[in-house]
Amino acid sequence: MRVSAIGCTAMTATLLVALAACGGREGNEAGSTAAASGACQGQQTTGITDKSIKLGGIYPLSGPASAYGAIPKGIKAYFDFVNAEQNGIGGRKVEFVVRDDGYQPPKAVEEARRLVEQEQVFALFQTLGTPSTTATWDYTNQRKVPQVFVATGASKWGTDTNHPWTIGWQPNYVSEARVYAQYLKKERPDAKVAVLYQNDDFGKDLFGGFKRAIDGSGIKVVAEQSYEVSDPSVEPQMRNLAGSKADVLLNVTTPKFGSQALAADAKNASWNPLHIINNVSASITVIKPVGFKNVQGIVSATYYKDPIDPTWKSDTEMMRYYATMKKYAPDADPAIPYHAFGWAVATAFHKAMDAAKCPTREGLRDAMRSLNSVPVEMLLPGVTMTTGPDDGFPIESMQLMRFKGERWELFGDVIDTRKEFGPLTG
Repeated sequence: MRVSAIGCTAMTATLLVALAACGGREGNEAGSTAAASGACQGQQTTGITDKSIKLGGIYPLSGPASAYGAIPKGIKAYFDFVNAEQNGIGGRKVEFVVRDDGYQPPKAVEEARRLVEQEQVFALFQTLGTPSTTATWDYTNQRKVPQVFVATGASKWGTDTNHPWTIGWQPNYVSEARVYAQYLKKERPDAKVAVLYQNDDFGKDLFGGFKRAIDGSGIKVVAEQSYEVSDPSVEPQMRNLAGSKADVLLNVTTPKFGSQALAADAKNASWNPLHIINNVSASITVIKPVGFKNVQGIVSATYYKDPIDPTWKSDTEMMRYYATMKKYAPDADPAIPYHAFGWAVATAFHKAMDAAKCPTREGLRDAMRSLNSVPVEMLLPGVTMTTGPDDGFPIESMQLMRFKGERWELFGDVIDTRKEFGPLTG
């Protein structure tokens, strides 16, 4: 699928001066006339010109994680909006080329090569999923192509020092696990926990982080079951976990299996654990098919605004989001959080690109690793983007939420996991 889009914001005078200093030169076949002199001379300009910028995204538009296919719709709506109404990112119109990997790592590698070598993209803006991103990041780093704000919370995107061209965006899974552990220590200090997790780097990262976070406390993991993304159902695993009689269930799944686990939990009248579901499966699209009456009281954590939460009804950014989705993506339901996620991460890319001292691949790489409390209006109040030479995690704050009625309700304060638990290291 290919979508053409445009993105921008007004640039500061300082940035305009910095970009002007980069001058112009001929790049390679998809190159740019920009960045010819000064500090920018000799840097990569594939996929970017003075008037355009070409990005590539890889998502599971099909397969077991196809619910995430809503994300690029939110991204496209954002880019279309700034294209039509704000004259592009630094005057450059964005073409966003989206490929489907079906949540299959070998396919992700194939699509990454196609985007880089055939489409000649400036950067990969989002590859979704820990397995797919793991399969592609050696290639993108060898080719020195920015792999920006990947749609996975694996902790290695921030702790690994051998892949400077790849960076995550959302809170990492270890930090998310710490938030749940902290909650249980306060509310259920003697909890007996059963864990369902996806048997790959994603599931193991969050589950491993949780086990380390509860170490030394009265909380115990009394049962664990894994599943493969090729499995048709997790009902057998859920039956085994129910036999443990644990009073807490930690559900570490992607959307299809998250919904199955919620449904299996609801059907088992003899087991009624506190159900904690990880953020990536906390969307209303996962929960609604199970029946709202069957998911009351489940807990998760988030970092961006829920488009159906009345708290944000008069919020300036949320109103702009709804109006833009209606205008530029009329067939996409703005109430679906994955669309809001796409909008938020597109805004983040826009701000990182604005901050680049050179309109080059190197300029973007450096900008995404030197963010200083950068606000993104679709994030929760108090949540900003910060990175540094030793901090590859843009967002490290989350807030707990509980499902009540027909929506999530936030509770407690925003938790800055950097301050609460210290930085993660490799």
